[in-house]
Amino acid sequence: MTEPASLSTSSQSVKSLSVGLQRIDHVGIAVPDLDAAIAFYEGTFGMVCTHTETNEEQGVREAMMQVAPGVEGGAIQLLAPLRPDSPIGKFLARSGPGMQQLAFTVVDVEATSAALREHGVRLLYPQAKRGTAGSRVNFVHPKDAGGVLVELVQPAVDH
Repeated sequence: MTEPASLSTSSQSVKSLSVGLQRIDHVGIAVPDLDAAIAFYEGTFGMVCTHTETNEEQGVREAMMQVAPGVEGGAIQLLAPLRPDSPIGKFLARSGPGMQQLAFTVVDVEATSAALREHGVRLLYPQAKRGTAGSRVNFVHPKDAGGVLVELVQPAVDH
């Protein structure tokens, strides 16, 4: 295995690697109260809540907020913990509310994960897990991504 590429401000010093990223999928924001956060983003920024769900496996209640019409308009994902020992509960206890992750859409999360592992990048799960709306997800370890939790999202077939 090779060492993960260090982050650099000089594009000339970074070797390009195609791992199948298609676009920014969403930005995840940890919140203590999902309903209050939905009301804030709708009322303050005019965003539209397009999906809510509870993910017991991840210990989270979540809402997808559409910034503007269409996928090109972007989205934020509001994440509220179901319990204090969930990843979002721990994040809130450690860091307070705020940006928790940056997510990219990929065609095949397992292929992207394998390509990243081949370059020494650590992922949080050995296999992808169920994400929002039936998607498949995995996460790049923040220590290998400049302190940012990077989510890889393979949308469900019907999305």
